[in-house]
Amino acid sequence: MGKGVARSTAEPMGYSRWLLRAHSLLVFVFFYAPIVVLVVYSFNKSAVVGKWTGFSLSWYGDFLANDNIQRSIWISVKVCVASTVISVVLGTLAALSIERFRWWGQKAFDAVLYLPIIIPDVTMAVMMLVFFGETAELFNVIPGVDLTDGLEKLVLSHVAFNISFVSVVVRARLAGLDASMEEAAADLYASRWQVFRRVTLPQIMPGVLGGALLAVTLSLDDVVVSSFVSGVGATPVSVYVFGMLRKGVSPLINAVSVVILVASMALVVASLVLERATSSQKGK
Repeated sequence: MGKGVARSTAEPMGYSRWLLRAHSLLVFVFFYAPIVVLVVYSFNKSAVVGKWTGFSLSWYGDFLANDNIQRSIWISVKVCVASTVISVVLGTLAALSIERFRWWGQKAFDAVLYLPIIIPDVTMAVMMLVFFGETAELFNVIPGVDLTDGLEKLVLSHVAFNISFVSVVVRARLAGLDASMEEAAADLYASRWQVFRRVTLPQIMPGVLGGALLAVTLSLDDVVVSSFVSGVGATPVSVYVFGMLRKGVSPLINAVSVVILVASMALVVASLVLERATSSQKGK
């Protein structure tokens, strides 16, 4: 009886295990098959996207020879780096102020901080467009700031929605930390800056890196907000690719997308390597 019961209960478990594996495989195929198709057809010799005629690197040659694409990529890199640095600093400070301190208006600030995550991208884009249209003269008074070319507007717009995402990631890291180490450092006459630099920052560094990586991804992928606020001569690569789609899909778009994909994966790998190196140094 005992063996029969054990056998009857083991069979459904084995069947369910294979069913879960098949389901996981289908999910991975559903998510990653389009990426594989994109990479393969970026090497297609034919100008027709859905028709394979042979292997060729000509579209990558056209990508390297296209000055407009190179200019848009350089603009995206500048906007991405500037907006990420500003967003990481401000988002980390916002997360620390909410999690470690209590002050008047904190709940209102917390609610407003989540607005860029909740509101639609189109609404955010219209808000940025109206804001810069009404305050252009005020910003132009600041030395070194010129909103007419659109580059500064892109940076400020990306900072506006990236701060929220960075703050959420860093706050999730701060919520799981024990404040006793910070209190012990303060008891040993460490200043607030020393406590933050030597105790708090090393512990929240994975969250800071995760927020920075998320900010980079959002900045590179943004189309709606960037298309509203970008000016003449300051078109990021995401908006440029979207404009190319209006003329028809070509393997050149596939090549540009693969280059962006490889760059994004390189950033992820670099973040993982840096996090692992930081963890190993802590272990020593």
